[in-house]
Amino acid sequence: MSKPLKATVNCDMGEGFSLYTMGDDEGLMKTIHLANVACGFHASDFSVMNKTVALAKSNNVLVGAHPSLPDLQGFGRREMAIEPDELESCFIYQVGALDGFLKRYGLPMNHIKPHGSVYGQTARSIDLARAVVGVTKIFKSSAASPQGVAFMGLAGTAHQQAAEELGVPFIAEWFADLDYNDEGKLLITKKHDPVPIEVVRQRVTNLLRFHKVSTVGGRLLDIGANVAEVSICCHSDTPGAVEIAQAVKALVDESNREAGYV
Repeated sequence: MSKPLKATVNCDMGEGFSLYTMGDDEGLMKTIHLANVACGFHASDFSVMNKTVALAKSNNVLVGAHPSLPDLQGFGRREMAIEPDELESCFIYQVGALDGFLKRYGLPMNHIKPHGSVYGQTARSIDLARAVVGVTKIFKSSAASPQGVAFMGLAGTAHQQAAEELGVPFIAEWFADLDYNDEGKLLITKKHDPVPIEVVRQRVTNLLRFHKVSTVGGRLLDIGANVAEVSICCHSDTPGAVEIAQAVKALVDESNREAGYV
């Protein structure tokens, strides 16, 4: 049997706007390793971003940028026709905003992870993937690692291909609270439905122990080649998000400990 995957837990954070809140950021921040902070185009604003970065610092959580298509009304979960150079500028604009707040609090930038529909678009299109992965190099001076700002995305897709081509550190991501079809494609929805905790636990166990992705049709697919470490995402807007994150974190901590990673 293969050695269990080394794992972390990440969450999309700071997705409120003005007086509106989305998810329990304070509860979730105590449970995760990596925070993907919204940068204003699908959610968040300058006050929310500032508060979220401060919250991450107080909980010793590493911070990454979570840029989106410019779609506040659709929460970034509607696809858009966009050229690679336009998307590159769109990401630079948003990541630059977060970088300012990170500097304010003396924090490095750990990674960039696209949000919502553009996550799927860049996973399918190598031209779009190269555009957004290349943005990490612009912010290398802000990186948490000497290797530079990492890119978080789907293993075995244009995300990983572009990162390998451009020499960018790649964080393979898997989603505890979303479904995958029988071809291994992530099913991105505008609104997230509740997921029973036992279903989440079984999915995480299949991933960590057997390197398998559970599908809606009951299949177990390999997570992909050259993947020894994975970051498991729990969305803040999924019902029961804190409980899901706590369950995932407990399984990750146990697996990492038993495998000798910590």
